[in-house]
Amino acid sequence: MSELHVVLGATGAIGAAVVAELTDRGHRVRAVSRNGGDPDGFKADVATTEGAVAACEGADVVYQCAQPPYAGWTERFPGLVDAVLTGVEAAGAKLVMADNLYVYGPVDGPMTEDHPYEAAYPKGRVRAEIDRLILRAHDSGRIRAALGRASDYYGPGGVATILGPNVFAAAVEGRTIRWVGDLDQPHTVSYLPDIAAALATLGEHDHADGRAWHLPAADAVTGREFLALVRAAAGGSPRSAGLGRGAERLIGLFNPTVRELAETRYQRDRPFVVDDSAFREAFGPVQVTPHEDGVSATLDWYRHRR
Repeated sequence: MSELHVVLGATGAIGAAVVAELTDRGHRVRAVSRNGGDPDGFKADVATTEGAVAACEGADVVYQCAQPPYAGWTERFPGLVDAVLTGVEAAGAKLVMADNLYVYGPVDGPMTEDHPYEAAYPKGRVRAEIDRLILRAHDSGRIRAALGRASDYYGPGGVATILGPNVFAAAVEGRTIRWVGDLDQPHTVSYLPDIAAALATLGEHDHADGRAWHLPAADAVTGREFLALVRAAAGGSPRSAGLGRGAERLIGLFNPTVRELAETRYQRDRPFVVDDSAFREAFGPVQVTPHEDGVSATLDWYRHRR
């Protein structure tokens, strides 16, 4: 029987993309979520030890794509990951963590995986705590693990993101499309199917184990360049604008999601560029989706979603 790949948080944007990618690659897949998702989904609360053990039973590889609500990361994320580690260990499985770049804090120059964990804000510190938990579990022999780090993402299914409602939903609805941050700073943005493909690759290769990897993405773009691509693909030339620090602070008074973004403002007011060369050298050749194609596919998804 082929290996069983278990995806936790399978109804979220990244989890759903990973399920689709693994299925396309011919793997046996168990899609796990709190509500079970579609009729073939597996229902479990993986924030509990019992739920995590049940979800991971029989797994060869587990993809941790589940996460608490953004505002609850600091209180709830470590407990969730601790329960998942117990489930993965009970199954004798490998863990692939869908990770992000918060651990580094403000960085001068392109980010590489060997940059120290210097995050000074709560969400960055908790992501560093989580990553240390996972890598200690690997180093101690409890589990095998690999971490895949991606930047802000967009793509079909990406609704709870900084780009989804502000850019793509707005373009489809004829509203002003807004880049949160400085329009002229280069920023790496990841495309969801590319994230999923890279996470699946980490799950398939033993030499991925024991470390973090920056997942490959298309070249960094400025906000102005990205919005221009969206305007061209959307047709009708929707208005575009940047959402600066003052406007972000004002909107945050009544929008809790925007308010939560204040501590990661450093990611959007200076260059925020990912060096993914280690992944490309280890697992290449790697093909990523050009932004023109990703933008077009994402707009199509939002149009059909309406």
